Amino acid sequence: MQTVTRFAPSPNGHLHLGHAYSAIFAHDIAKSASGRFLLRIEDIDRERSRPELSDEFRRDLEWLGLEWDEVPAQSTRFASYNRFLTEVLREGGRIYPCRCTRTEIAAAAKKSGPDGPIYPGTCRNADIDPLEENVTWRINVERSRQLQPEIVDLSWTDEVEGEQIADPDLFGDVVLMRKDGSPSYHLAVTLDDAVDGVTLITRGKDLFPASHIHRFLQAVGGLPVPRWHHHELLLDETGKKLAKSRNSPSLADRRLSGENGLMLAEQLRLQQLPVGT
Repeated sequence: MQTVTRFAPSPNGHLHLGHAYSAIFAHDIAKSASGRFLLRIEDIDRERSRPELSDEFRRDLEWLGLEWDEVPAQSTRFASYNRFLTEVLREGGRIYPCRCTRTEIAAAAKKSGPDGPIYPGTCRNADIDPLEENVTWRINVERSRQLQPEIVDLSWTDEVEGEQIADPDLFGDVVLMRKDGSPSYHLAVTLDDAVDGVTLITRGKDLFPASHIHRFLQAVGGLPVPRWHHHELLLDETGKKLAKSRNSPSLADRRLSGENGLMLAEQLRLQQLPVGT
């Protein structure tokens, strides 16, 4: 099977060295196997997405010497997300509408998971009109298990950590569709990777837990199962990962200042950058 990897940035802030490392990592694995490296713009966040950043991302990747095949952006795929939700997951009650606010969830939750307070199932058996506005749609993990006993014991493979037993209870009944009608990260990325034919998902170790719920959604939806490789993160001088929210130096600023992108890419490959760059 041809190796297909992807880099999927969100245009809500400039790319930084952490993104560069992740893109180079995925690019090099695919090219070394004579496979395909895909670029997918993940622009489902309607409030924060800045369309002009997509072109900036392409210039950044060119500057680093990367070559890619671009697939449709997430903003063009809303019909497919809705179709999967209504035609596949709604059957048998695999999903349900929820009115709860974040404040209510935080107050009622008994434990926390990777995404914060784990939803306690308040609306799981509530009588809510599916056509009601301002509701989210959640996956019913327990109901899905009842309908498909074969998905109770699922596994997935990380290239570094080996075989893992999928544990969707780490997240509980996660939101798949938000109140504004946009898909959640968990739904969109799982469907997109399947549609785009991604065979190896490479991403930072901070997203390792998400693979548990993504593997579960693949099983519920009858989607192909890729392999994963969760790589190390680049850290700043405080030991925290580089992040848009902390205004980590952008690739665009480095590029426009005249820095050599090919040389920077080689430094990233060798991880010879000093801490805090």
